[in-house]
Amino acid sequence: MLQFQVLDMHCAACVRRVTKAVQGIDPAARIEADAPARALRVDSAADPAALLRALEEAGYPATPAT
Repeated sequence: MLQFQVLDMHCAACVRRVTKAVQGIDPAARIEADAPARALRVDSAADPAALLRALEEAGYPATPAT
């Protein structure tokens, strides 16, 4: 399970756009987004760097969370 902090994700519309960006890389990814916590969990075999690039391109730069 990959975990990211997405500081610009703060509402349901943001969650939809973040989800769409991740699914553009891995349509089968399981995604859990918590907008108030700005937390994103992704269960995917995709390259984390590719997911980070897709999020940035969608306007939601993210950082890996620990």
